[in-house]
Amino acid sequence: MSATPQPVRRRHRTTRFLAVAAGVTTVGALVAALPASAGTSAGTSADASAKKPGHHDVPRYQDVQLLSFNDLHGNLEPPSGSSGRVTENQADGTTKTIDAGGVEYLATHLRQARQGNRYSVTAAGGDMVGASPLISGLFHDEPTIEALNKLDLDVTSVGNHEFDEGAKELGRLQNGGCHPTDGCYVKGKKFKGADFPYLAANVLDEKTKKPILKPYWVWKKNGVKVGFIGVTLEDTPGVVSAEGVKGLKFKDEVETINKYAKELEKQGVKSVVALIHEGGLPASSSYNYDCDSPGGGDGISGPIVDIAKNITPKVDALVTGHTHAAYACTIDDPSGKPRTVTSAASFGRLYTDTTLTYDRLTGDIARTAVPSANHVVTRDVAKAPDMTELITKWGTLAAPIGNKPIGYISGDVSNVGTESPIGDLIADAQLAYGKELDPGTDLALMNPGGIRAPLTYAAKGAEGDGVVTYAEGFTVQPFANTVNLQDFTGAQLVQVLKEQVTGTNATSPKVLQISSGLTYTLDLTKSGADRVVTDSIQLNGAAIDPAATYRVATNSFLAGGGDGFTTLGQGTGDLVGDDDLAALEKYLLANSSATNPIAPPAANRITVVR
Repeated sequence: MSATPQPVRRRHRTTRFLAVAAGVTTVGALVAALPASAGTSAGTSADASAKKPGHHDVPRYQDVQLLSFNDLHGNLEPPSGSSGRVTENQADGTTKTIDAGGVEYLATHLRQARQGNRYSVTAAGGDMVGASPLISGLFHDEPTIEALNKLDLDVTSVGNHEFDEGAKELGRLQNGGCHPTDGCYVKGKKFKGADFPYLAANVLDEKTKKPILKPYWVWKKNGVKVGFIGVTLEDTPGVVSAEGVKGLKFKDEVETINKYAKELEKQGVKSVVALIHEGGLPASSSYNYDCDSPGGGDGISGPIVDIAKNITPKVDALVTGHTHAAYACTIDDPSGKPRTVTSAASFGRLYTDTTLTYDRLTGDIARTAVPSANHVVTRDVAKAPDMTELITKWGTLAAPIGNKPIGYISGDVSNVGTESPIGDLIADAQLAYGKELDPGTDLALMNPGGIRAPLTYAAKGAEGDGVVTYAEGFTVQPFANTVNLQDFTGAQLVQVLKEQVTGTNATSPKVLQISSGLTYTLDLTKSGADRVVTDSIQLNGAAIDPAATYRVATNSFLAGGGDGFTTLGQGTGDLVGDDDLAALEKYLLANSSATNPIAPPAANRITVVR
């Protein structure tokens, strides 16, 4: 392969492989009583003085059930390992973990929650697709759109991962049609697209200056109207490949929501929910943690806090996502009035149930009481038969590829921690592959966001314990990035490590996973760039020489400066290799067998001081 610079390539693995195949709740702090005349979903009570002409026997107040979730990422089957569990606080101060997730169970929980609620709407906060396991990702996420249609999802915002394959592919998921390269997966059956609208209020076409999809949508039932505005994080170009956001401009979330809230009000829609693919970080990982203790929103940090504080009071509730965290909080709006802000973790492990009390007289939500709670998608309920049928259909198509063994492990290879065992394993695999491309390769760096799941020792199917299948590898690394080699000076390498905790990563560090031989100390008691202790950085026991040149392997996303690592976009001597999953597969096959499985790395290359 030529060593001259080549453009970063984004392509899906489908073309390459298809030929092979023929609860306890968390309640927000809005605790004031409902209006005395609040009706149930059956509309049993009425305020005669508030009736409008022609609205005989209709209650003034009507409870609207808002069910929501976010960051499904194509997880149709129950996620494995820590990705398929939630932590629950117990009354005695202890915690326990609960197995959660899987659309067969999510469908059952949502359908049960809707029972008896005639006024019910289901919304999502983005990243329904992208970074998906093989059963969905192999087919450009058509299976997930089919599942969401069956779930009766009413509306969702776009997330950053909806742009993994570009705006044109997102348009196909919305409007239907067979894939332009891979065609139709089921003979004679054209993909029909999403039954629900994707909202992209702050994503503009650079040429037309208009949103690429609908900016808002209005849910209506018997005179009740609730508007939904959908946005993704303004920094989407920083977390998606350049090819995925080509020709697009991403506007400020607050500015956009405030603009369309005014527009909805002019149309007579005064009840508004914002679907925002940006989130926060609660102080506890337990889904039922009270983030309003001791005061509204005190237990949550991150970008959503400032966003929530500045969105117009015309918006009555915020459904958020992106951080994969669980919370049901209240954060004061600009007028000082509490407003509910929720997120249901990720991968379909939770759903949120929020009650919006609609005032028919004013057309607005009675914000004095908006109770909101997260509920676990437990696996102790009956599976939804239509979802089982869907999984079976797509699983059968994927099986010839997904069931292939690609390696063997002696124990769980976790994705948890500042430095994780799976992160070390991937970095080592990319270093080994880099040395095949160029023996002068010195080290490898892997972005944590590119690692989507752990490898679990327990068999998921019939493959046997300790066997790593292609499907499991795909779930860990689903992006189809290439492994790229670049040259950097030692000074640039040090700067890359400091970019983990500075710039766009200052408030939420992105700690790169590193290959064997690279070591350093990360002192989290310090601030800014000082958190990376420069004098501690060593490669194979020797200090980094600022003037020396180092050959570094990364994936194509990092090589393009993604995730705020701008220095990684300045490398020279580019060499573009094969698929990153192919590099992991090759490493596992070369270093493990059924009789001699590979052990999980110790994850001791970064010394973390807290």
